[in-house]
Amino acid sequence: MKQFFAWVLVFVGCLACNDATKQQKAAADTFDKGQINISVDESFKPVIEEQIKVYESTYPNTKIIASYKPEVECFKDFQSDSTRLIIVARGLNKNERQYYESTLKFMPYYTDIAYDAIAVIVNRKGSDSVFTMADLKNILTGKKNITAVMDGKNATSTVRYLQDSVLKGQAFGTNVVAAKNSEDVVNIVSNTDNAIGFVGLSWIGNGYDAKQQAQLKTVKLALVECTICKDGEFARPSQATITYLQYPLARPLYYIVKENTTQLGTGFGNFMGSERGQLIFRRAFLAPSKISFKKRSSNIKTDD
Repeated sequence: MKQFFAWVLVFVGCLACNDATKQQKAAADTFDKGQINISVDESFKPVIEEQIKVYESTYPNTKIIASYKPEVECFKDFQSDSTRLIIVARGLNKNERQYYESTLKFMPYYTDIAYDAIAVIVNRKGSDSVFTMADLKNILTGKKNITAVMDGKNATSTVRYLQDSVLKGQAFGTNVVAAKNSEDVVNIVSNTDNAIGFVGLSWIGNGYDAKQQAQLKTVKLALVECTICKDGEFARPSQATITYLQYPLARPLYYIVKENTTQLGTGFGNFMGSERGQLIFRRAFLAPSKISFKKRSSNIKTDD
């Protein structure tokens, strides 16, 4: 009997050790130390790379390994436990919230941190660079015979947005071609006279980025109809036109994290929503959603 109880104690002790080991692994990273894998919508790559660079320089004991991929693949990673943090162009829908609440026993946190836009780009030699929303719909459905280039025909946030907001569920025409990624969209349009491309503003709108400025010598940002303006105005995607709702193809940027303690994923998400993170979005010419940066004029008097 004594031997039996001894084996029971050993078994219980092993279970406790395993639980403790799992808890240690789960809490192995904090906001200022450790390593985490995250999945990021590829259309946001340039600005998120900058966010990671600044975060890691602020907290040298952290390492954030980002995989850039189509939006649907980010959600697959999130569901399969490949990552605890994803950065995408939408929050969780009702079915997803119910699923995670039932499986995790807590709700993953998500919030918008900035507003991006889908930029419409055309070749410098192209004759048409002003489009109404009806024009874009006719191009995307194939009624207008213009080559339309996107960062994939399926599974990307750009494709989803255009299907939902421009086509209202209609199918793409056979003139729509899929590039490998956002950078490839710019390259194809820059080498094709009669082409129109759809790409995240993060890839083409940063006035401080030498590479993006070089790209604007081969492609140009098109003007798109301002649907809320009364005087038939058109707008290019920019921080200002996104902020004041003048550019119609604006979209939010979200982070979604499934941590119920302040670990590295939560720490990085909070950083992007903080003043420093918001300034990085602003410097990348996106519209920060958490902090409003306003210019104030003032008169400074000096004594002669």
